[in-house]
Amino acid sequence: MPANLGEQEDPDEPGSVDLSPFVHPAEADFAAFLDFYRIRWQYEPRSFALRWRDGRIAQMFTPDFYLPEQDLYVELTTMKQSLVTRKNRKIRRLRELYPTIKVVLLNRKGFHELLSRFGYGAVDITSLSEDDIEWVLFSQSEIQQRVQALGRQISTDYAGESLVLVGLLKGVTFFLADLARAITRPLVIDYLSVANPDDSPDGVHFERDLDYDIHNRHVILIEDIVNTGFTMDFVLEHLRARGPASLSVCALLDKAERRIVPVDLRYVGFQIPNEYVVGYGLDHRELYRNLPFICVLKRSTYEDDETVGIEAATTGRLE
Repeated sequence: MPANLGEQEDPDEPGSVDLSPFVHPAEADFAAFLDFYRIRWQYEPRSFALRWRDGRIAQMFTPDFYLPEQDLYVELTTMKQSLVTRKNRKIRRLRELYPTIKVVLLNRKGFHELLSRFGYGAVDITSLSEDDIEWVLFSQSEIQQRVQALGRQISTDYAGESLVLVGLLKGVTFFLADLARAITRPLVIDYLSVANPDDSPDGVHFERDLDYDIHNRHVILIEDIVNTGFTMDFVLEHLRARGPASLSVCALLDKAERRIVPVDLRYVGFQIPNEYVVGYGLDHRELYRNLPFICVLKRSTYEDDETVGIEAATTGRLE
């Protein structure tokens, strides 16, 4: 079995990944991502028989990764969507034959978004035009109406109480500011920042911790978007250790289709499909946070552009 977190020769170096066992570079990237979050993994540990002929196995399926702590298999594919149909059939067949086995398919689109969001192999975009936008998911007015509704609900749920709003930097900036103004309860605002994998070879940790003591306080963790749940699970465990009177989560966007680690979200602005979105705090390589709406980027925008640093993005615009 290849080296993986918890079974490496040197446990003090969780970010080290032996590239030799992997069939595709994308698998090495995903393993590095799991190591960063200290998620234990095994590479292709088990094969499942899917079809038989004349009493012999005629077809088998071997998921790429197994996450023991989540009891979850992950199949990674970077094929174009039009070529994924056969693999989807295998996944469905596996679920039919082995209903107790949990397996998820991380497709090409989800993989590119995961790597770009967390810093692996991402590309930079220097400009945004209408041709780069697949569609506008939520307009400025739709966002503001929903944020106001969330503020009213939180104010009602915490009537007679004061709150601590904890924002997870950086994408939450606009959402947190608008939400705080919509809440009519006394509140304190504080921030956390989780290190980017590019800047943290030793694993996940906080670049910025809380300034405020949340012991015996009612805390709401504010996040822009929840995808796989890895970051949220790590942050919630950290906050629970501080002994708050209560702890809940308010997310502007919930991409439940991408979830790997279960996370309880008490307040959700919008459920969204598995698309790459930017705007209203959400970025692509630090760009487009200041768009007043939330839009879906065309795949060609973040897959095919040449890598150019944000320092060169002086012509970025939405025409």
